Amino acid sequence: MKIGVIGTGAIGGTIAKKMAVAGHEVKVYNAEGPDSLKKRAQELGVSPSVIDEIVNDVDVVILSIPTKAISDLPKDLFADVSENVILVDTSNYYPFRDGEIEELKNGKVESVWVAETLGRPVIKAFNNLLAHSLEFGGKPEGTEGRIAMAVSGDDDKAKKIIANLINDAGFDIVDAGSLSESWRHQPGTPAYCTELNAAELKQAFNDGIKEKAPGLRDAAITKLMRYTSQPSHEEILELNRSLFPKNPKGF
Repeated sequence: MKIGVIGTGAIGGTIAKKMAVAGHEVKVYNAEGPDSLKKRAQELGVSPSVIDEIVNDVDVVILSIPTKAISDLPKDLFADVSENVILVDTSNYYPFRDGEIEELKNGKVESVWVAETLGRPVIKAFNNLLAHSLEFGGKPEGTEGRIAMAVSGDDDKAKKIIANLINDAGFDIVDAGSLSESWRHQPGTPAYCTELNAAELKQAFNDGIKEKAPGLRDAAITKLMRYTSQPSHEEILELNRSLFPKNPKGF
């Protein structure tokens, strides 16, 4: 499968590398300039591209940039792109980083806003795991205790294709429903960055409360900012789980 990845940070870069290792043809773009992009692409074992070409001759485009950068993409980026090309949104909205986006502040589901901003349907995936989990937590299909990843969207065929990519990355897949239901794996929900297996993730979808999620998201950030040094993966994971005392992991 041919995949274009926009963004080569901790999430986008890891996705690109895992997809290449799985045998997919991957090209990447970031906004850091051609020299930096070329070096990053070499590190990941993929090909560098430019913004005008990253969406051409591909089956899937994975957007892995901060929410605030979505609206900065070229307005006509997808104008001539076939509707058969699947667009995946991995972003998570954090006001301290992305600024106040009024519609999201007022409760609009994040990926619904992304789809409306781009004028293009999206599949929400690769957003509910920590970067460390994504890079090191993958296991072969059928392995006991395999971590599960959420996927949401309105196109069942597209979700199945992305589910196969998630499996290639080393994770089980749990369908959270339509794009409007993707709030169930946004920041501030029990499904977000708590490393659950498939059965636990399904339960977490049911336990999430949309109205409480923004406050819990911000509470997690406040706690993280109190650390005087970079917290470990285990500390971040425990912090996220502690927001939900009755979550499937029992924290």
